[in-house]
Formats: sequence, C-alpha cells, structure tokens
Amino acid sequence: QVQLVESGGGLVQAGGSLRLSCAASGNIFRIKHMGWYRQAPGKERDMVATITTGGSTNYADSVKGRFTISRDFAKNTVYLQMNSLKPEDTAVYYCNLEQFPPYTIYSGWGQGTQVTVSS
Repeated sequence: QVQLVESGGGLVQAGGSLRLSCAASGNIFRIKHMGWYRQAPGKERDMVATITTGGSTNYADSVKGRFTISRDFAKNTVYLQMNSLKPEDTAVYYCNLEQFPPYTIYSGWGQGTQVTVSS
C-alpha cells in the first residue's frame, strides 16, 4: 500500500495563486514519476503535470507557463505551483505516484483536493 496525502487546495479569485503539496508514504521502492491530475464535474480525469525521478516534466497545454511542478523525492513529496489561475482550472486535483516494475502494484492516487477559482 502507498498513501498519498494532498493539501493546499481552496478558493481563490481569478488571477490568484495556490500551491498544492502531496506527500507519499508506505511501500515506496522505485518511483517512476509523480504527478497531478484534475477532474471537473462531468468530465474525465486529465493529466495536469508530471515529473520523473530524473526531473523531466510534462504539462498539459492548458497550464503551460502558469503551473510549475517540482519535487523533493528525498521526502517523497511533489508540489504544484499554480499561478494566474482561471475559472476553468476549477476541479478536484489528484496526486498520482507510479513506480517501476516490479513495484507497480504500489502505485496509487490521493483522495483529491478541491480547487475553486472564482471569476
């Protein structure tokens, strides 16, 4: 089992900023990547940003230039700095951790944190 605990969500006005944190614990052996996904009401869960153990990042086009993912793998923690927030960024944000084989069964999701951006 792996546990992912997110924090930092909340209500912010458009143009504002929030910083999400996700701390992983439990059976952590070889992290492949950690990342953030989001799901708005009535929509599918989509990738927002991911970061590999080596530091390579990947962003959804809609957040490039506004969001920054970073990590402290020594602490098994990943962060998402969100600037210039827009109402369309409103969603539940989920942290994800993927591990290399043969530890993939210890990959998982956090419980989610709500981000609401008012116009």
